[in-house]
Amino acid sequence: MREFLKELKSQGMLIEVNKKVSTGMIPALLKKLDGHPVIFTQVEGSSYRVVGNICSSRDLLALSLNVRKEELIFKLAEVFEKRSHPEVIKNGRCQEITESVNLNSLPILTHTEGDGGPYVTSGVLIIRDPEFGRNASFHRLMLLDDKRFATRIVEDRDTDVYLKRAGGEMEVAISIGNHPSLLLAASTSLDITVDELEIANSLRYLKLVKCKKVDLEVPADCEIVLEGRITSELVDEGPFLDLTDTYDIVRKQPVIEIKHFSHAKNPIYQALLPGGLDHRLLMGLPKEPVIFNEVNKVCECKNVLITPGGCSWLHGLVQIHKRSQEDGKNAIEAAFRAHKSMKHVVILDEDTDIYDLNSVEYAIATRFQASKNMVLKKDRGSSLDPSANQVTRETTKVGIDATIPFDKDKSHFLPVKILGEAKVRVEDYVSQ
Repeated sequence: MREFLKELKSQGMLIEVNKKVSTGMIPALLKKLDGHPVIFTQVEGSSYRVVGNICSSRDLLALSLNVRKEELIFKLAEVFEKRSHPEVIKNGRCQEITESVNLNSLPILTHTEGDGGPYVTSGVLIIRDPEFGRNASFHRLMLLDDKRFATRIVEDRDTDVYLKRAGGEMEVAISIGNHPSLLLAASTSLDITVDELEIANSLRYLKLVKCKKVDLEVPADCEIVLEGRITSELVDEGPFLDLTDTYDIVRKQPVIEIKHFSHAKNPIYQALLPGGLDHRLLMGLPKEPVIFNEVNKVCECKNVLITPGGCSWLHGLVQIHKRSQEDGKNAIEAAFRAHKSMKHVVILDEDTDIYDLNSVEYAIATRFQASKNMVLKKDRGSSLDPSANQVTRETTKVGIDATIPFDKDKSHFLPVKILGEAKVRVEDYVSQ
């Protein structure tokens, strides 16, 4: 992360707040500066600097991976299929200083008045299963006291499966202050046997270091490492402001006990604003290549977008090269298989610009008939959807095939250009 911050600073993209600020003020400033990386160099009552918004645009994520933003989905789709093992080294920045465990020494933020408490939002939890291997994923961490967190573990996801297989308790390492490549990798939802640290290494060379007290590895150049155990103790976790800008409900969730605490010299604590652009992009963007690869199994997929208006989670647009009448509905089913939390998906032709919602709406208005081209299904969706059952995740999903019907003359669906539009020059006829 430090190298990326240096690059942002050299390009004039990093906002530095050198005035002393409280942890209570930082969330509001991050919200006001959303879309712009910002570092707070003096935090009241803390020896840590705080950084946020470093993944708050596609341009920033593309810069971090040295690709154009239009190439992000294809870069991710490639490394999902071709991964490489990260190197394990002896010493890492994250272990330069070891302290007695005191979680209150971290500048953990409370983001809204209704939050259940201060939350670590950028923590990547690393665990291991004897059969499935290593797993790295995001889990919010609600501070309970100086040694314990409550953590939200979504039912039937990889961490939940690992934990149940381990009998309800297991070792864990928490990495805070990571490069965007690791954050993107930890945001993915692939087969349970996929090691997300291998994805991170394929995106950008990653070195690991062995933990001191648990049998796990963590990114050597992260800022903070917390080692401990997920326990079988359950406590109330939440409320918490989530992706939909509404509160997630209170649930009984596991407690994590921290046994070892290390960090880099002059450490930087990474904040991630709930419901902010960081949160939205890291949630939604990694789903795009997963959908892309799955749709490609049933027809030719050209592009995928998880839309900001759908909370970067619930709505998807899928662009295909249509060769048969069934391609649209097949793409709908494949998209829902790939992203099980998605609620609405629209399938579009190549001539529709998926980044232009006017173009998308035009396709729905002129190419879609609900009686013929809609898929309606009751299923489990996202617990983040406040209109669904947030406990059982029961919802109704809608797929819209807004591609040109095969039984119609295609020319009737293409916008008509005005005679001479391409040649006429307005400035030849109208004075400025």
